[in-house]
Amino acid sequence: MNVNISQSWGELSIMEGKNASEVIENYLKSLFENDDCEWIEICRSDVADLFDVVPSQINYVIKTRFSIQNGYLVKSKRGGGGYIKIEKVNIVDNFSFLDDLIQYVGNSISQQESFKILQTLFNNQLITNREKTLLSVSLDKRIFSKEPIDENKIRAKILISIIERLKYEC
Repeated sequence: MNVNISQSWGELSIMEGKNASEVIENYLKSLFENDDCEWIEICRSDVADLFDVVPSQINYVIKTRFSIQNGYLVKSKRGGGGYIKIEKVNIVDNFSFLDDLIQYVGNSISQQESFKILQTLFNNQLITNREKTLLSVSLDKRIFSKEPIDENKIRAKILISIIERLKYEC
């Protein structure tokens, strides 16, 4: 769906005191909610004009807030101000997206990026909030040591962290 940019939305949101990236993110997410659609197509320069930012700010927001680990697929079209298609992926209906996530993770992933993936899995009802909490404990950087350790020690740290987290959840 092509999006008609609304000047009044941008003026209202900037007055709320949020930073520009948050305002732009909220605006783009509202387009999905308002039209109950699975994809939007925007003109990068139009959105930049709406929020009085440079087009690279729009690129930054899309790269950091609408990435695969956040449950979105982004495709760019060259020319005409830089059209960008953002698709909100329904993981339940799109198992190839899980393959894309596996490929994204690869051999190494940061704690922050792994937590984003857990949130996406939760948002798509593939895991419960409790499961997300338990999994986030097992991925927390405090579990891992810079010293070489064997798998039994890592497993013990993970189990202790899960049990400690359960103390506060119950």
